[in-house]
Amino acid sequence: MTFHSLGEFLSALESRGDLVRVRTPVSRDLQITEVSQRVLRADGPALLFENVPGSTMPVVTNLLGSPRRIALALGAETVDEVAERVERLVHLRPPAGVLGAVRDLSGTIETLSTLRSLAPKRVRSAPCQEVEESSVDLDRLPILKCWPKDGGRTVTFPVVITKDPETGESHTGIYRLQQYGPDTLGMHFQVHRVGASNYRKWAARGEKMPIAAVIGADPATVFSGLSPVPEGISNFVFAGFLRSEPVELVPARSIDLEVPANAEIVLEGYVDPTERAVEGPFGDHTGYYSAPEPFPVFHVTRVTHRKSPVYLTTVTGKPPTEDAVLGKAVERIFRPVVRMVLPELVDMNLPMEGLFINVGIVSIRKAYPDHPRKVMHALWGLGQMMFLRYLIVVDADVDVHDLSEVLYRVGLQADPGRDFELSQGPVDQLSISNPVPNLGAKVGIDATRKRPEDGFPRPWPEEIRSDSAAVTAAEQVLRNDPVLLRLLGRPKP
Repeated sequence: MTFHSLGEFLSALESRGDLVRVRTPVSRDLQITEVSQRVLRADGPALLFENVPGSTMPVVTNLLGSPRRIALALGAETVDEVAERVERLVHLRPPAGVLGAVRDLSGTIETLSTLRSLAPKRVRSAPCQEVEESSVDLDRLPILKCWPKDGGRTVTFPVVITKDPETGESHTGIYRLQQYGPDTLGMHFQVHRVGASNYRKWAARGEKMPIAAVIGADPATVFSGLSPVPEGISNFVFAGFLRSEPVELVPARSIDLEVPANAEIVLEGYVDPTERAVEGPFGDHTGYYSAPEPFPVFHVTRVTHRKSPVYLTTVTGKPPTEDAVLGKAVERIFRPVVRMVLPELVDMNLPMEGLFINVGIVSIRKAYPDHPRKVMHALWGLGQMMFLRYLIVVDADVDVHDLSEVLYRVGLQADPGRDFELSQGPVDQLSISNPVPNLGAKVGIDATRKRPEDGFPRPWPEEIRSDSAAVTAAEQVLRNDPVLLRLLGRPKP
């Protein structure tokens, strides 16, 4: 199922009982945050707040706050189904003989043809431009203040569109926008992001950078905006791939950018590279307030929207939160992309408790001495994986999602003197433990079993394994003994 707009997705959720309309008045200052967090922690539905004092627009939260809603948004039953589609897209096999070459060439042509068919579709008029405000007044939007010490109300879930001035390629990203006044916002470009890279290119030219901030795009376009799409691949093409249908784009009214035609609200404007203002503090995904820092100022010069727009927002904070759930989905969906670089990788886990960018666990098919170290350095050089502060490598038969098993392997199989890889490099701009912003230490832990070829002088002991005949006999006993069945909590078949 393809959802062309936020409204279509909301209707589908409501028909499934996965959307609740909240008609009680709820303030956009702190209260929506508190209600949304409690519902998400109970694995509850998406919320449509229909009575937000000070605004005529309803507010949606928790839209993608569960794996089931993320899968539905991307036209699948499960997130793993989406990952399988990505794997088919990126999996190119070396040809086996002439027939294999013909087969693989045909598959490649079919893939390229599919991608071409998913390129954005240009339209001349669009629902997102049904209404053009006569003047810019951001106070008309139900922008949230999420936490008590936030520096101001903040647009938390915009799809921000920028363009590379050298190549003309557009890029989408999710960057928070703190409100300064009726027509200005703080543009929180973190230094490592593509949006910040585009900003630096515009600044080097001494030119103002055109920007569009889209609030309430279709769910696939939103998901694409927060995904680590490899540079050189259009986010809009990837969104088209996710939803199996091209994204419709329309020229913005006042700037040289294209915006999703079926969006709810579009803010158009520019960033002047000579101007900065303090942004923050802001209650972030670390569970701490990010420090106030100078960031570019987004001047909003035009606002367009649907006749009856819906304001999409999200709440960040200490997990579990909606962005944490989304981060887990990104991990599963982009695992095939990581495998393109590291085919020895079996599985990976970026635990929610590690905030996805601080702790990583991977299992590999270990083939040669120091193989785990090669994997560590490869991951630290791969996109946003560069932010990992703690990286644990285990053997292929270890379940990376069983944290008890992983800690068992680290405590038993990793020697701090020889199995810890200390490194230095870029860290997340919001990381709080590194003394210098954006730069910090990293540690890789080789928790694999050691072998003589690894230079391990002692014989590695044999692990305790249950006898297969004893296991079979024990299962028979358990099936027939009601006392043991009750003790183990297993219903008798």
